[in-house]
Amino acid sequence: MKTIVIVGGSKGIGNAVLIQQLENCRVFNISRTAPDVIHPNFSHFTVDVLRDALPEFENIDALIYCPGSINLKPILSLSLDDFRNDFEINVIGAVKMIQHYLPALKKGKNPSIVLFSSVAAKLGMPFHSSIAASKAAVEGIVKSLGAELAPLIRINAIAPTITETSLSGSILRNDRMKENMMERHPLKNYLKPQEVARMAGYLISEDAASISGQVFAMDYGLVSFKL
Repeated sequence: MKTIVIVGGSKGIGNAVLIQQLENCRVFNISRTAPDVIHPNFSHFTVDVLRDALPEFENIDALIYCPGSINLKPILSLSLDDFRNDFEINVIGAVKMIQHYLPALKKGKNPSIVLFSSVAAKLGMPFHSSIAASKAAVEGIVKSLGAELAPLIRINAIAPTITETSLSGSILRNDRMKENMMERHPLKNYLKPQEVARMAGYLISEDAASISGQVFAMDYGLVSFKL
């Protein structure tokens, strides 16, 4: 049975990944709050990944780092601490996890890592400078570590458009805003967390054995198409 460590599985995309993997994998979740999940294949560790000591595992087959932020402000309204905080959550936390669990990943079977970027790293959008900077750094890490860790460990990232989670609640807070968001996307929809979770599941599977160092846009055409 595959052993998966999910960071940030208590809600949103991370929770969708956790639920989808439970039946066939041993899943360990690391987050500040426990998900509402009871299953014989599941264990939770209450940890602030930026500040606390991390639990130890003998071997890991897949590491999925899900924490993120949506900090949308004009540049003059963003403090340097805003940039630092977004970088800590999106980049430093991921690096800390990778460094800590690299020995356990090396003992895994066909091990892989999945991180999360954003369409904002590719498409210039107003008020996204802090998150775009952090997610662009994530993409750089994926490219660099894809080369450094080959051939033993694969690493990829998913770059979703807006996804219907609690993190995006203020952006999708009513039917009109949801309809407007659908209209912004050429394929006339936005993401549900289960869609993103399926992509993460694919990237840690044997079917993706040839894929590393890649960033996969899930954007309903937002970045690629101008219609």
